[in-house]
Amino acid sequence: MKHITPHQVLHGTKAACLSSLMILIVMMYSCGDEQTARLKPIVMQTDFGLKDGAVSAMKGVAFSVDPALPLFDLTHEIPAYNIWEAAYRLSQTVPYWPAETVFVSVVDPGVGTDRQSVVARTKNGHYIVTPDNGTLTLLADEIGIESLRQIDEAANRRAGSSGSYTFHGRDVYAYTAAKLAAGKIRFDEVGPELKRDVTKIPYQRASYSDGIIKGSIPVLDIQYGNAWTNIPDSLIKRAGIKTGDSVALKIHFKDSLVYQDRIPFVHTFGEVPEGRMLGYLNSLMNFSIAINMGSLAEEKKISAGSNWTVTLMK
Repeated sequence: MKHITPHQVLHGTKAACLSSLMILIVMMYSCGDEQTARLKPIVMQTDFGLKDGAVSAMKGVAFSVDPALPLFDLTHEIPAYNIWEAAYRLSQTVPYWPAETVFVSVVDPGVGTDRQSVVARTKNGHYIVTPDNGTLTLLADEIGIESLRQIDEAANRRAGSSGSYTFHGRDVYAYTAAKLAAGKIRFDEVGPELKRDVTKIPYQRASYSDGIIKGSIPVLDIQYGNAWTNIPDSLIKRAGIKTGDSVALKIHFKDSLVYQDRIPFVHTFGEVPEGRMLGYLNSLMNFSIAINMGSLAEEKKISAGSNWTVTLMK
C-alpha cells in the first residue's frame, strides 16, 4: 500500500479547490458573456442639448432597467423642434449600426398631443423609438419600415410617471427602449401593430429626367457651411457628368430662386481657388456644394430642409 503524506493530502485538496474555483470563474464569465450578449446598444438623439439634466435623466431611466446596457449618443444638438433634421440624422447614421440596435429619437414639439408614440422595426432589423411625427420619413424611403407598433403606455411607461405629460423622452421612450434592448420585452410586446404607413414630411426626392437632375438640400455641413444634397453619385453618372465638367446649378427655397450659376464638379476643395464655388461628392457619395475656405450658407444665404431644392444640368 502506497503511503500518502499529509503534505500530499493537503496539496491534493488545494488542487481540487483551485480546479473548482477555476470552473466557477469560467461559469461566471460565461454567464456574464451570455448576459452581455443579450443586451443591445441604445443610441439616443434629441434636441435637448446638454445644458441641463434632460439627457442624463433619460440615461438614468435606461440604466434603472438594466445597469449593464450600453448607451451611446447620436447627437443632442438637433435644432429645437426640427423634425426634418432628426429624420436626416437617423438616415445618415442608422445603416452603420448592427441589426437589433435600438435608437431613441426625441424631437417632439407635439408632446402630449394625439401624435402616436411608436417603435418601428426597419427592414435591416433596427428599432427606432420615437414620436411618429415625420422623424421616420427618410428611413422609410431609404431602408423601409418592416413593422410599426404603438407603445402601450399602460405596460411600457416608467412607474409613477402617469401625471407627466411633457417628458415622454424620459418616461416612455427611454424606458421602452431599455426594456426592448435588455430583452425584458419582445417587439410584439411593445404594443399593438399599426397597419399604416409612417407619418412623412413631403420633400423633393432625387430624380433624373430629360437631362435634368432634381434633388433637395436635407442638411448643411454645419461646421463649414457646405450644402449636402440627396443626389447620389449614380444620378451624376447617369447624367453624364464627369469630374472636371462644369454644371448648371439652381437652388430654390419653395418657389423662389435663391442662387444660380455654373460651377466646376471636382474631387476636392483644393482643385479650385480660395473663395470659389465647387461641386463635389461628400462622404455619403452625394453631390454637395461648397465655397473653398468659405461658408456657402453664410455667403449665399443657403439653408437646408424639406423646402430647399436643387436642379443640376450638364
